[in-house]
Amino acid sequence: MFFYLTKKIAIPNSVKLKCISWNKDQGFIACGGEDGLLKVLKLETQTDDAKLRGLPTPSNLSMNQTLEGHSGSVQVVTWNEQYQKLTTSDQNGLIIVWMLYKGSWYEEMINNRNKSVVRSMSWNADGQKICIVYEDGAVIVGSVDGNRIWGKDLKGMQLCHVTWSSDSKILLFGMANGEIHIYDNQGNFIMRMKLNCLVNVTGAISIAGIHWYHGTEGYVEPDCPCLAICFDNGRCQIMRHENDPNPVLIDTGMYVVSIQWNHIGSVLAVAGSQKTVSQDKEVNIVQFYTPFGEHLGALKVPGKQMSALSWEGGGLKIALAVDSYIYFAHIRPDYKWGYCSNTVVYAYTRPDRPEYCVVFWDTKNNEKYVKYVKSLISITTCGDFCILATKADENHPQEENEMETFGSTFVLVLCNSIGTPLDPKYIDIVPLFVAMTKTHVIAASKEAFYIWQYRVAKKLTALEINQIMRSRKEGRERIYHVDDTPSGSLDGGLDYSKAIQGTRDPICAITASDKTLIVGRESGTIQRYSLPNVALIQRYSLNCRAYQLSLNCNSSRLAVIDISGILTFFDLDARVTDSAGQQIMGELLKLERKDVWDMKWAKDNPDLFAMMEKTRMYVFRNLDPEEPIQTSGYICNFEDLEIKSVLLDEILKNPDHPNKDYIINFEIRSLRDSRALIEKVGIEDASQFIEDNPHPRLWRLLAEAALQKLDLKTAEQAFVRCKDYQGIKFVKCLGNLQSESMKQAEVAAYFGRFEEAERMYLDMDRRDLAIGLRLKLGDWFRVLQLLKTGSGDADDSLLEQAHNAIGDYFADRQKWLNAVQYYVQGRNQERLAECYYMLEDYEGLENLANSLPENNKLLPEIAQMFVRVGMCEQAVAAFLKYNQPKAAVDTCVHLNQWNKAVELAKNHSMKEIGSLLARYASHLLEKNKILDAIELYRKANYFFDAAKLMFKIAEEEAKKRTKPLRVKKLYVLSALLIEQYHEQMKNAQRGKVKGKNLEATSALAGLLEEEVLSSADPFTDNAWRGAEAYHFFILAQRQLYEGYVDTALKTALHLRDYEDIIPAVEIYSLLALCACASRAFGTCSKAFIKLESLDSLSSEQKQQYEDLALEIFTKHTPKDNRKSELDNLLEGGEGKLPTCVATGSPITEYQFWMCSVCKHCALTQEISNYSFCPLCHSPTR
Repeated sequence: MFFYLTKKIAIPNSVKLKCISWNKDQGFIACGGEDGLLKVLKLETQTDDAKLRGLPTPSNLSMNQTLEGHSGSVQVVTWNEQYQKLTTSDQNGLIIVWMLYKGSWYEEMINNRNKSVVRSMSWNADGQKICIVYEDGAVIVGSVDGNRIWGKDLKGMQLCHVTWSSDSKILLFGMANGEIHIYDNQGNFIMRMKLNCLVNVTGAISIAGIHWYHGTEGYVEPDCPCLAICFDNGRCQIMRHENDPNPVLIDTGMYVVSIQWNHIGSVLAVAGSQKTVSQDKEVNIVQFYTPFGEHLGALKVPGKQMSALSWEGGGLKIALAVDSYIYFAHIRPDYKWGYCSNTVVYAYTRPDRPEYCVVFWDTKNNEKYVKYVKSLISITTCGDFCILATKADENHPQEENEMETFGSTFVLVLCNSIGTPLDPKYIDIVPLFVAMTKTHVIAASKEAFYIWQYRVAKKLTALEINQIMRSRKEGRERIYHVDDTPSGSLDGGLDYSKAIQGTRDPICAITASDKTLIVGRESGTIQRYSLPNVALIQRYSLNCRAYQLSLNCNSSRLAVIDISGILTFFDLDARVTDSAGQQIMGELLKLERKDVWDMKWAKDNPDLFAMMEKTRMYVFRNLDPEEPIQTSGYICNFEDLEIKSVLLDEILKNPDHPNKDYIINFEIRSLRDSRALIEKVGIEDASQFIEDNPHPRLWRLLAEAALQKLDLKTAEQAFVRCKDYQGIKFVKCLGNLQSESMKQAEVAAYFGRFEEAERMYLDMDRRDLAIGLRLKLGDWFRVLQLLKTGSGDADDSLLEQAHNAIGDYFADRQKWLNAVQYYVQGRNQERLAECYYMLEDYEGLENLANSLPENNKLLPEIAQMFVRVGMCEQAVAAFLKYNQPKAAVDTCVHLNQWNKAVELAKNHSMKEIGSLLARYASHLLEKNKILDAIELYRKANYFFDAAKLMFKIAEEEAKKRTKPLRVKKLYVLSALLIEQYHEQMKNAQRGKVKGKNLEATSALAGLLEEEVLSSADPFTDNAWRGAEAYHFFILAQRQLYEGYVDTALKTALHLRDYEDIIPAVEIYSLLALCACASRAFGTCSKAFIKLESLDSLSSEQKQQYEDLALEIFTKHTPKDNRKSELDNLLEGGEGKLPTCVATGSPITEYQFWMCSVCKHCALTQEISNYSFCPLCHSPTR
């Protein structure tokens, strides 16, 4: 950061100033002094044109009004920016509030207690309230419209300072004895502030200033110190909040009169005086500090006594009240910025975000990319890349590959010119100084420097990949202590312990070129190292402390700007003899400039450099200056005799909308002169001048001028001198052309005047050349126009190409509808398919697929498009057209069209359908979707597998004791599946056997095949057993409840055959109940005996049955009344009669009905009451 005095305004009659305040918003400066002096001044604002030219702000006054009203010395002036009010107070205690009306200031309100003197006044952050403190302890808080809110008398306290917190909840009162008390906004005492900066201080002290930055423009970093308190003895503390236990402590070593933060709270200015070394004289001085107590520099000010200071609203100027003068100093801030490949990178803070906002502004295309970075330390750029140095985020551990440096506290992020992070490096030293070359990044703390050879992703050769695979220990990253003497071997490992070792002579600046690294130390020693192998080559001694170092393009000279803005030059390779006759390396050159705040060497000439001195830019060639240019820009780049400069001050006034006009290009004198010679005198003379002052840029200028005049000989010579091979080739081609107009057209095209060149070609009736030109440019719209306008047939292939290129143009911009029209004309089926797909025009896509010939390579792509949107039929058609039945089947499977899949697999006799189904079924079973699996098998005609799963479900449901009807239904369904399976087997055999005895043979073969399967699965043999069991179980209960006790008993007796399906307890309980109801106590007794002998029952349950049996059979003899009817039922045996499924009784007649599906019988007279089979529910007719 650099500062220099620019203007001095004298107050009339040499009236001494007491206070000064600069309005941050409107730019008014109020100054108060003795004898009631109160003035409001305003500096002229800059015109837009002057802003764009980067001229310094004008120093003339646009307002100079004296405000009458005070009689005593004016001691306090304070602005209310929000409401455009000025509040002033004098030594008699008179307070006046002034307002602006039609460009002049008038009294609005007056107040006088007539008791005491006002020591301090402070408006809160939103300008709504003012707090006024009097010397006698009186405190008044009033509103902006003049109403008193509250007042308080702090007895026995002598007040001298007051300030509000940013949220207006806290008031700080400074006492005359140096204490600071914390009150709430209602005037209630909270506590006394702990003043750490006054430890070990003796004697009387007073407060020089309290300033609390309110965060209106954001903070430099999260949790940044913002409350500055300074005492007249030079001790200062900067706190994060009023109770901060660890404030930043500074001893300024001066007598302090006033302090103030700049507009963004990044710099604290401390004004006062300091004794000179000889102790006989005091000099006025302003010291500048960061919120963390780092010293940024000092500004010496002439005059006897400084009384106050105030910052301008943009932080670029500071006003100082000294004796009866106002001095203005310009501040050149250390912006965080850089320039890489046409991109200006700059950072600023915003009130709404804790991070830095880093903007990558591409000045060529006027596009900007924004990135938010926490705790940014610096921005360094080189070539196409930039390094952002930041503090590591404690919350996020580093990436996996950085684990060996875990716990690192800083990060160097390598970014490209649009802000994409390419490679972060975590390091353990504070990157106070960062330099960057095309291959290396060097970061230095005060004691050590770290070197990282960065690699940027590009197409790598096998050798390079091999090198990258080497471990990092082999020297991609190294660290050296500043006191070490490295020899150039790979001795600087990544040993962070070196960074902890102290040094008596810390690093204060670094710079590097491709082959040299320069490290400057506070004592003035300069250390020169070689790169890439770091070896200490030489130590030089300067008699200044470097602030900024810079090497020229061949690393022969070093420019040094010291802390007070003096620029000197050092020749690194010169050998001189010192006073003792010793030969030493390095010589300080005779040039010295003052008030320099920026400099840049030319990239292509070691003797050329540009520098900024106050508000002027000088260009030097061999240490001789050209005439200066008025500008305040920061130099981005200096090459090809052109200087690119950026007006950062203007950009950062509105950083969200950088203006291209704030980039200024300056041509240096030799380029301006050459251009003038060519235009005014002629090519010969210009050629001679350039011969005397050679530079590739000048030769190129000459070559282009000669080309315009078709002076091919001179042009060729000039192109040779600036080593432009393409230019030489172009001149040769021009030489081969016969026609003059043809040459002119070619030259016009060479200089980018394409419209002119095209017109010339068309005038010569060379439409082909005009089309060729537009083809080269890729201007297909014009190509199409030219093709259509021409007489004769246009070249069909070229027309197609043009249509397709225009289609591509629209497709790239996602204008699919426009693209389709051109692709249709260009017959580009591939891109058409893509457009239809993007437009979701599936009909168009289907028509396109239908129009394609068989086996066209586009068909599978179109099929995939259909698959992606679930259009199975169209996808299958496309795959089949491409002769890929397997892909078609896979599509059906993918889209769950299993019937179609099976059909396709059969039609194309594919073997893997079984495995395919099994795979899908197992997938469904895994997800417990058993019914879906059954449905799948059923649809695919795998009835046997479906039946197996259905039986499983039925058994599980039966175990759960679900409703019997549901269980019966499940058993019926599984049995029906088995019937379908039988039918399938028969049909399969029928297909196999050819011959006379077809029916019998096929049935037999089918049965034999079934036999093999049924031996493995017993339920195929008697598929209907489960259904029968639950059918009779339900029937018996229904009959019992309807009162047909005899038939219920017969049905229940029938259930004894199904103990394997229905639990025996259920069967015999029902049987006992039915028998008891039909008074067949013999049967009932047998049922009870069976129940009591069941193993599945617990002893308690058995006991209950025994008790019940005892109760029944003590009343009734265990004998059946109607023995004869039950006999044949009870015996059972081989000659068992079929059972009627409608009644549950045995069928004794010869004529009975049999179901065609389940093959179960029923009495003829009974079935006539039914439309469906009672067991399997298939229609009876």
